[in-house]
Amino acid sequence: MFFGHISNYNPKSYPSAIAFALDYLRGTDFNQLDAGVYELKGRSVFVQVLDLTTKKLEDFQPEVHRNYLDVQYLHCGKEIMACAVDTEQNPVAQVYDPERDIQFYQNVENEQILHCVAGSFAVFFPEDCHRTAVYDGTPTIRKVVVKIAMSEIK
Repeated sequence: MFFGHISNYNPKSYPSAIAFALDYLRGTDFNQLDAGVYELKGRSVFVQVLDLTTKKLEDFQPEVHRNYLDVQYLHCGKEIMACAVDTEQNPVAQVYDPERDIQFYQNVENEQILHCVAGSFAVFFPEDCHRTAVYDGTPTIRKVVVKIAMSEIK
């Protein structure tokens, strides 16, 4: 997992596909885009622009992906992102759905809390459980998630 702010990152510190996503996030005016899905490199790299209502942490189940990583970027508002290492020993709430590339756990051990402000980003790899859009003082947020196929990571 990586965590940072879009105003202060060094693209040379990241694999090229993640640096590409961060450059896209820094250079795009998401106030001008409608919520929806946008392809950057076909289905290998695509973007989800989301307008979300934040909820309590316990209202979300930890999730993991197997074939994509998430670059989660908070465009406006405040939220909590929670993350933990996927030990694959956590109790499963929903088995892996290959069409959606998602699996949910009932809970995870040693979860860490990240307090995010506009411009914060986190990169969640397949080995990272995560819960996002957790209430931290802002009832609605605009998030952008860049999904990168693991085959793009070199």
